[in-house]
Amino acid sequence: MLIIASVGLPNTGNGFASGVIDLGGLQVSQVSTFNKIWATYDGGPDNQGSTIFEPTEIPQGFSMLGSYSQSNNKPLFGYVLVAKDVSSSTTNSTLKKPIDYTLVLDTSSIKINQDTTCYIWLPIAPNGYKALGHVVTTTQDKPSLDKIKCVRSDLTDQCESSLWIWGFNDFNFYDVRPINRGTQAPGVHVGTFVAQNVGNTNPPSISCLKNLNSLTQIMPNLLQINSILENYSPIMYLHPDEEYLPSSVNWFFFNGALLYKKGKESNPIPIAPNGINLPQDPNNDGTYWLDLPADDTNKERVKKGNLQSAESYVHVKPMLGGTFTDFAMWVFYPFNGPGRAKVKFINVKLGKIGEHVGDWEHVTLRVSNLDGKLWKIYFSQHSKGQWIDSSQLEFQNDDDNNKRPIVYSSLHGHASYPYEGLVLQGKNGIGIRNDSAKSEMVMDLKKLVLVSAEYLGPFVIEPSWLNYFREWGPKIDYNLDEELRKVEKLLPWKLKDAFEKIIRSLPDEVLGEEGPTGPKVKYNWTGDEV
Repeated sequence: MLIIASVGLPNTGNGFASGVIDLGGLQVSQVSTFNKIWATYDGGPDNQGSTIFEPTEIPQGFSMLGSYSQSNNKPLFGYVLVAKDVSSSTTNSTLKKPIDYTLVLDTSSIKINQDTTCYIWLPIAPNGYKALGHVVTTTQDKPSLDKIKCVRSDLTDQCESSLWIWGFNDFNFYDVRPINRGTQAPGVHVGTFVAQNVGNTNPPSISCLKNLNSLTQIMPNLLQINSILENYSPIMYLHPDEEYLPSSVNWFFFNGALLYKKGKESNPIPIAPNGINLPQDPNNDGTYWLDLPADDTNKERVKKGNLQSAESYVHVKPMLGGTFTDFAMWVFYPFNGPGRAKVKFINVKLGKIGEHVGDWEHVTLRVSNLDGKLWKIYFSQHSKGQWIDSSQLEFQNDDDNNKRPIVYSSLHGHASYPYEGLVLQGKNGIGIRNDSAKSEMVMDLKKLVLVSAEYLGPFVIEPSWLNYFREWGPKIDYNLDEELRKVEKLLPWKLKDAFEKIIRSLPDEVLGEEGPTGPKVKYNWTGDEV
C-alpha cells in the first residue's frame, strides 16, 4: 500500500504524529496493515468487485473495532482505528466484548465470482455500548467474543453511509463517516465498513467514535505546519491557453482594484495593503463589492493576473474529531474567463457566460494527526469537488527532490483536477468543458501565506481582507437568453433544446453572474468539504 511517508516533523512533545490519541479514557491508534479475508470480482465500482480485510500488527493492548473493505478498482489504501481502554473505571470501562453476533450476510447462495463463501457478522453490544464494525469469516461458525470490542455509548457518534464500496442485488457495502463533520464536531471516522440492505433508510447499524477531549490536543504546531506544507504543498499546472492567471491579493489591490458602495457608485475608493480599509463586519447585504480598475487599459491588464506574485493562502483546521488536520490552500484569480461548451461533436464559446471578477479556488490536504501522513486531497470544482486518495494522485519531484502532488487548473474556470484532460459538466455529451493540461505556466503552492489557524490563537494573525465578507466582484449583468441565442445559432436544431436545458441547470457559480465571496464565507471554512 502506497502512502506518502510522514515527513521529518520537529518533535516538540505536543502529541502530533505520535501514533495515539486519547478520546477520553479511550486511546485509539491507526492501523493500515491488513490480512485479506475475502474477495469478490463482480459488482461495485467499475464492476471489479471488492475485498474485505482484517487489521494486523495491532499494537499491544489495543483491540480491533471492525474490518476494512474497499473496492477493487484502486490500490489497497486505507486504515482502521484500534482502541485501548485507559479509563480508571473497573465497572464502566470504555471497551467491552460483545454478548453475541447476528449474521448479516451469507454469500453461499449468491451467484458471484468470489474466493470463497463470506459470512459477515454484526456484534451485539452489551447495554450501554455500541458496535463500530463487522467481523468477517469464511465459515459459518460464530466468531469468538474476544475477536472484537464494543465501545461505551458516550464515546460514540451517529454515522452515515458515504462511499459505496460494493453491491449486488439487494445488498451494499459502504464506508461510514460521522453525520456531523466540521471544525467543532467531535465525530471520528473509524475506517470500518457497514453491510446493509438496499432501501434501508435507518441509520447504519454501526457507530463512529466521538472525541470527548479537546479536538486540538494533537494538532500540529507552527514548526510542524511549516514542515508539512514544505513537503506536501502541490504543484499546480495552468492550461497552456490560459489568459487569466492567478495573482496575490495585494497585487490585485496595488494595481487598481476598487471598493464600491451602493449609492456611491461614482466614487469608488482604492484598497489599502492587506485590505485594511475593507469593511470588517460579518455581513453580506449587497452594500459593498470589489471591482477591477475603472480605466479600460488597467482593467484588461489586471484581468490577466500576475503569476509571479501569486501565492496560496492557507487555513489550518481540525477535522474528524481532531484525528486529522485539513490544510485548505486558497488561490486568488482576478478574473474568471468565459465558459466553453461541448455539444456532442461541436465546441462552442459561451460569450459572457461564466465570466466574473474575483475568483477564489482551493485544494485541501488532509493529513493524519496520528501518523503525520497525507491521506487525501480535495479538489474544488465550481460548487462541488472530489476527494482523491494520495495513492491515486500524480506526483512530481521538485528542485529539492521532494515528491509533491500535482494539481491541474482548468482553462478559464480554474476548477481543480487531479489529472489532465477534459471533464464535461453535463450529460449525454453536452455540457460545460473543463479542460486542463500541463504547460510552462506553473504555480508552486509552497509559496504561501498562513492566514488562519484558529486553534493557535494569537500566533497566526488573520489579514484584514480575510474578514471582508462581501463580494469580490460586481454582479455581471448579461442576458442569459440573449447569450444562449448567440450560441444556439451555431448548433443543429435538434441539439438546441438539450443544450439550453443543460446550461440552465448549472449552478449560479458556473454561470458567473454573481461576484464570489471570499474563503471565510464558504461553508467549508468551518464545515467539511462538500
